[in-house]
Amino acid sequence: MRMSSQRLRAAALGALTAAALVAGSATATAAPGTPGHLVPKDLPPHPSSDWYASDVTPGLPGHVPFCVEDTLPSAGATHRTFWTEYDTSASQIVVKAATVDAARKLAAAAEKKVRNCAADWEGDFPEGTASWRDYGTLPAEDGAHVYGVHTSYPDSEPGIHLYGVGRDGRTVTVVAWGEMGTYEHAPVDAFRRTTTTAVVKLYHP
Repeated sequence: MRMSSQRLRAAALGALTAAALVAGSATATAAPGTPGHLVPKDLPPHPSSDWYASDVTPGLPGHVPFCVEDTLPSAGATHRTFWTEYDTSASQIVVKAATVDAARKLAAAAEKKVRNCAADWEGDFPEGTASWRDYGTLPAEDGAHVYGVHTSYPDSEPGIHLYGVGRDGRTVTVVAWGEMGTYEHAPVDAFRRTTTTAVVKLYHP
């Protein structure tokens, strides 16, 4: 099935605008006992802007991050979106699964979706090009993995995205960061630290 033009724009721009993020965030607050989430200071520093954040909100965001659409369930999920004064934005989704085995399978499915993302995107947009990089695993709790995905489309700005997928017991998190640019613009080391922090924060007694 042909992807929507919205997904193409998301890939090209690397992130949603701050206005869209604010408009799309729900007013509900997360229930007590919700796993910990990232805060703005945990994200890779932006050279020209502070980071801003929505509340931690039940369910999936209105715009699920590029590459992991139709992968994460809304049941048991919470999320927080982040944005800057420029095109750079990020999001974190946390899902508390019913069992450890279910969480393990969910994390594996999210990683597979990210690894296949570039090929899937090129299949839907043959005029463009896409690629991905494996930035390796992290020794955070029950494990985490970081990836990069780059997309380019004629007459549009290229987009660079970073993804961190991690798990602690039966809780899974996916952290996404994106902006217009190429691999050279990706703050990989800082994002690896962000992903580690995200996984460590999942624990809630």
